Amino acid sequence: MPLLNKLRQYLQPTRRKESEPAAAYDIWSQSYDNQPDNLMLALDQTLCSTLLEQIPLNGKTIVDVGCGTGRHWATLFARSPSRIVGYDVSAGMLEVLQKKYSRAETYLLSGPTLTGLEDASCDLVLSTLTVAHIPDLPAALTEWCRVLKPGGKMLITDYHPAALAKGGQRTFREGDNLIAVRNHVYPIRQLLAITGSLGLQEVSVTEKKIDDSMRPNYEKQNAMPVFRRFLGVPIIYGIHLKKPDAAN
Repeated sequence: MPLLNKLRQYLQPTRRKESEPAAAYDIWSQSYDNQPDNLMLALDQTLCSTLLEQIPLNGKTIVDVGCGTGRHWATLFARSPSRIVGYDVSAGMLEVLQKKYSRAETYLLSGPTLTGLEDASCDLVLSTLTVAHIPDLPAALTEWCRVLKPGGKMLITDYHPAALAKGGQRTFREGDNLIAVRNHVYPIRQLLAITGSLGLQEVSVTEKKIDDSMRPNYEKQNAMPVFRRFLGVPIIYGIHLKKPDAAN
C-alpha cells in the first residue's frame, strides 16, 4: 500500500469505532511484519535505533513492553544483551515472535504486572508504539519503574498525542475491513509528570513533525489536503529517562 494511503489511515478526521488492542493485534499479527510502506513503523525504527545507540546493552537485561512481533529484537540481540524479556497483550503477536526467536522469553499481559521480574532487576525498559494503548498509564509506569535498576534507562516511543487528538487513529486492513485500534490520549507533559513523580529523570524528549520535506510524497499521491491538514503536527515522539543511581 502506498505510503500516503497508509498515512491517511493513521491520520483521518473521521473517527471509526475502535477495537480493543488484544483482539485487534491478534488479527493484525498475520500481516504486521509485511508492511513495507508503513510510515509509522519506519519512523519508529529510526527513532528507536537513535535512542538505543546512546545506551550500552552488552550483558544487560532488557524488558520490551508491547514487544509485538519483536520488531526491534534483531537490533537488540546484535548488541549482546544477557536477557530480553517481551510482554504483549496479543497472543497472536507473541506467537509470531516465538516463530522468529524460538527461545524468546515472553509473557502475555493482562494488566500492568510484569510477571517473572524481580524488583530492580532490569537495565533497560523499552516500550515502542504502545503507551497510548494502555488504559491505566500510572499503574503501568509504576510497574516499569519497579523492575528498573538504579541507573537503569527507560525508552518510550509512540504516536504523538497531538496527532491522536487531531483525529488520528491506528488502523489496518483485514480484507475489505478497516480496523481501528483503541488509543488513549496522554499528553507528553502528563507522561513526564508521572515518571517524574516516580523519581525518573528526563534525559531527552524528541518529536518528529510532518514537515515540508514530505511534500513531494503527498503531491505524487494527490493527497495535498492531507498534507495541509497535518503540516506541522507532531506524529511520533521518543522519550529517554533514567532511574537515579542509588548513591543519588
